[in-house]
Amino acid sequence: MQGEDDDWIGPWEGGAAGPGQVTRAEFVLMLRRQGIRDRRVLAAMEQGPREIFVASVGRREAYADHALPIECGQTISQPYVVAFMTEALDVAPGHRVLEVGTGSGYQTAVLAHLSGHVYSLDRYRTLVEGAAERLATLKLDNVTVKAGDGFLGWPEEAPFDRIMVTAAFPEIPEALKEQLAEGGRLIMPVGPEGGVQELRLLDKTPEGFAERRLMAVRFVPLVPGMARAL
Repeated sequence: MQGEDDDWIGPWEGGAAGPGQVTRAEFVLMLRRQGIRDRRVLAAMEQGPREIFVASVGRREAYADHALPIECGQTISQPYVVAFMTEALDVAPGHRVLEVGTGSGYQTAVLAHLSGHVYSLDRYRTLVEGAAERLATLKLDNVTVKAGDGFLGWPEEAPFDRIMVTAAFPEIPEALKEQLAEGGRLIMPVGPEGGVQELRLLDKTPEGFAERRLMAVRFVPLVPGMARAL
């Protein structure tokens, strides 16, 4: 991990501790206590200044372990879920990753620290534009973002070694399964809108797809098509 464990998270490193500030050590320790063990994932979570992705809330709230609202009626997942999904996906440095649901760009940034290149899309142009600005600020040049239909994936750039979907649907879209490389892995919440969903992990093997159910979650729904107004 970069820096000392007692550095302050965010762009104010080196400053004095103020009310409500969260240390890197506290943030990472919270994730470790919840069972996250992959050091690369913890380092990626540590490097991302989460507060720039949720500018509408205070600094302390940005690092609270629960989902937060962002533009277009969407949410940014709680830090533990981000870390859990990333750890389960097992991203390697050379991997090409497809992310369906750019949102604020926070999960995108975490994946960018771990992979060769991230291709991220969202149905909301407002979110894509905002995420692109934040990712550029962080100088993450191994990310390509665009507005698009998540159900269709990104066939022009397929196949992908890893696919992460950050919105729920009753089943995994066939187009995404087809865009997974041999030996690839996909993670996605599966279940009804507004109810409890299951986080599922899908591995593509020579014999077909092997699926595992990981834990109960609640995500915003995966909606087909492009948003007209946003």
